[in-house]
Amino acid sequence: MKVLICAFGSYGDILPFVAIGREMQSRGHDVRFYASAIFEHQVKKAGLDISVVNDCEDYEAAANSSDVARPVKAWRRIATYLEKFLRLSYRAMAADVSPEKCVVVGSTLAFSTRSLRETHHVPCATVHLYTTVLRSESQLPRFTTHKLGQYAPRFLEPIVYSIFDNLFGDRIIGTKLNRHRSELGLSPVRRVFHKWIHSTDVNIGMFPEWYAFPQSDRPASIQLTGFPLYDGDETCALANDVEAFLRSGSPPVAFTAGSHTAATPRFFTASIEACQRSGRRGILLTRYADQIPGTLPDGIARFDYVPFRALLPRLTAFVHHGGIGTTSLAMLAGVPQLIRPTAFDQFDNAYRATRLGVAQELSARRYTASTVAASLDQLVGDKALKVRCAQLAREVERDAVTRTCDLILSATNKPNQQ
Repeated sequence: MKVLICAFGSYGDILPFVAIGREMQSRGHDVRFYASAIFEHQVKKAGLDISVVNDCEDYEAAANSSDVARPVKAWRRIATYLEKFLRLSYRAMAADVSPEKCVVVGSTLAFSTRSLRETHHVPCATVHLYTTVLRSESQLPRFTTHKLGQYAPRFLEPIVYSIFDNLFGDRIIGTKLNRHRSELGLSPVRRVFHKWIHSTDVNIGMFPEWYAFPQSDRPASIQLTGFPLYDGDETCALANDVEAFLRSGSPPVAFTAGSHTAATPRFFTASIEACQRSGRRGILLTRYADQIPGTLPDGIARFDYVPFRALLPRLTAFVHHGGIGTTSLAMLAGVPQLIRPTAFDQFDNAYRATRLGVAQELSARRYTASTVAASLDQLVGDKALKVRCAQLAREVERDAVTRTCDLILSATNKPNQQ
């Protein structure tokens, strides 16, 4: 069978779909991946064929901007990038559709797979990585640093969703989506993130039930499989310089701001000083060397990339942005987390991790050397939190990719409703 996989987003959004592609290919299916050129190395490294949809410059312009910490501006920038991506990815996938048995797989915002479903009557599976797609009147997702929305009276929650859809979803994302659909002769979509987002043949949430929290009014079509737990390196081998640093002293704290890191020099400066204040060793993870001081203090090291599955179990604590891939791998490793969310689903992940008892949250505004040092002292010294980290690590499912692929293939047995 031909499996066409289209993924839109950052590294954390792409790698789970690379894992899906690898599993599908191991089952003998003909897999082709569609993504930005910036992910070409990771896709090819996994042994998959890729059709490059757009160039690295497009991705860098959208991802690495100071707007990322300003929600409305960030989404407008992403929407502009998305519009071009939809047009190009649709064209590339349409050229590869054949009369033989075929299924298309898309991430939450890879709407071009849904367009292909309508124009070519191809079975389509959507794989969501974020709990924010789960709309429930008993539990509002958290989209900002403010928590007030989560405590809104239940009767107000449908109103909150409607306001969000009209002022944000339709105006920013929906406008770009509908322009793409109009070019294909498809009818416009209203309230993109309400019911339409779950209108494909198979809808999968790659997170476990205990992370989503039970919700009686969760969209019935979504089937949960667990975290993908793939970081692009199956060997989990550490480079010699990383191993040497880890062996040279006490377990360090690692710091990452994720792949959207253009506006984070202050994050790393505060992290370095926090390590010095608390007497801890530190690892700074960023591929942008200009974000780091030219000379680092003793006990502090910078690396472009280290496979998380190999690194995280060796840490005393992990400070990160709250991306779902990073958060879930930290849970698997059983390492205490200090989460500094700045955008998108990161606030919701921070909320869930702290509610599960394995993390603390610190806002970007309060991320200073003194508060980080104090938070690390509290986090590392919390014995109950360490016990909870170990307990939760045992609950993380390891076969989510296998189960996800089983569900994707089930889409080929369902009649297309278009």
